[in-house]
Amino acid sequence: MSEAVAAIRPDDTLAVPLGPGVPGGFLHALGERDDFTHLEVFGALLPDLYQLFMRSGVHYRSGFFGPAERFLRDSGASVDFVPADFRRFEPVLHHLNPRVVATAAAPPVDGWVSLSVHAGAFVDELHRAGADPDRVLLVEVSPHFPRTFGLGEHEHRLHVDEIDILVETDRQPLNLADTPPTSAEVAIAEHAMAYIHSGCTLQTGIGGIPSQIAKMLAEGPLGDFGVHSEMFTTGLMHLHQAGKVTNHTGGAFDGHSVTTFAAGVPELYTWLHNNEAVRFLPVRYVNSPELIARNRHMVTINGALAVDLAGQVVADTITGKQFSGIGGHEDFVSGPGLSADGRSLICLPSSSTVNGELLTRIMPKLPSGTVISTPRHQVDVVITEYGAAELAGRTIRERAVALASIGHPAMRDDLLAMAENWPQD
Repeated sequence: MSEAVAAIRPDDTLAVPLGPGVPGGFLHALGERDDFTHLEVFGALLPDLYQLFMRSGVHYRSGFFGPAERFLRDSGASVDFVPADFRRFEPVLHHLNPRVVATAAAPPVDGWVSLSVHAGAFVDELHRAGADPDRVLLVEVSPHFPRTFGLGEHEHRLHVDEIDILVETDRQPLNLADTPPTSAEVAIAEHAMAYIHSGCTLQTGIGGIPSQIAKMLAEGPLGDFGVHSEMFTTGLMHLHQAGKVTNHTGGAFDGHSVTTFAAGVPELYTWLHNNEAVRFLPVRYVNSPELIARNRHMVTINGALAVDLAGQVVADTITGKQFSGIGGHEDFVSGPGLSADGRSLICLPSSSTVNGELLTRIMPKLPSGTVISTPRHQVDVVITEYGAAELAGRTIRERAVALASIGHPAMRDDLLAMAENWPQD
C-alpha cells in the first residue's frame, strides 16, 4: 500500500469509480497524508467517509451525492457537484484525463482481474490509463469482491500486465441493506404491481418501494421476467433465487441479466461470485434508452422527491440544494416510452412531514430556483399511495387533474381546484 500512496503527487488528479467500485483501503491510506497542495479527486457516491476529503489542498468533484458527500459538504470540506447523467460520466472523465485512475476489483485469476461489482463509466478509462506511460492505473483487490463477467466484446476485466500498481486488502464490498418499507411504500408497490405481468423486463433501484415490489414478485404467481437494470440489487437476486427470471427479453442482451454496478447485502456478493447469469456492461450500453426500449415489455421503477402538476420531476435536489444525483433517472424514464409496450413508473409518497408540517410532494408549481431532473414530456406514470396517474398522451389539463387526484387527501381539493383551471398564469 505504501507504493500506492506514494504514487500520488501533492499536486495531482485522481479518479475513482462510483460507490461500489471505490478502492476503499487505498483512499483510507491516502487520507493519512497531509502534504497535498492541489489534489483533484473525481468520483461519485462515496461508500464511506474518508479523511482524505477533509485534508487541506484536496478538492472532490462528485457526479452523485450520497450521505458521505452531504456530510462532507456540510462539514466544510471542499466538495462540489458535477451535473451529468451516468452515461455522460464517460466523456467527462475522458475530457478530465486524470493522471491516476484507481478501482476496486477481485483478485487475479489466470492473469486477469475481474472488475467485480462495477463497470459504469470506467472500463475504457482504465484501459487507457494502463496503456499510457504518463498515467497510473492502480487496482485494489480483495478476496471479498466477487469475480463477475462481462458479455461478448465487453470483457469486464483487466490483464495484470496493464496494471501499474496492484494492492491487496481485506476490504468488504459496500453493505447496503434494503430499508423496510413504510405503509405508504407498500401501498405504492401494490399500485405498481398492476403494471407488471409475466414476461416483463424489469429495472429497479434501491429503497423501500423497489424492494417491496421485488418481494411481491418473488413470492407471487408471475414469472418469466428479464432484468435490464443500471443497479443490480438484493431484491433482483431474490427474484432470481425464486426462479422468476428467464431473461427471454428479446433485446440486445437476451439470455442474461445486465447491469452496470451492484450493491446490496453480503449474500448478494457471494451469490454473484462466478455467476454467469448476471453480466456487467459499461453504462453507455446499459443506460442507452434505445437499448432499454428493445426489451420485451420493459417496466422501469424509479423514485422522485417531488412532481408538479405539469409532470416535471425533481429527483436529485431539495429546495435547489444537491441531495443525490441524476444517474440513470431520465434514461430509464424515457427508454420505455420509445417502445409500444414499455412502461415507466415514477413512485413517491404523496407527502412528507418536515418540522411537524405536512408538505405535499405533488406540487401545484415548483418553487423558483427548483432544478428539474426529468422533463415532463418523458414521464409516463406517476404513482403515490393513493393511486396511479397516467400522463402519456394526455393534455396539459388532463395531466394536472390526474396528478392532483393522487395527492394527499389534506391537499387534494386545493390541487384539484388548481388543476381544473390548468394551465394558470
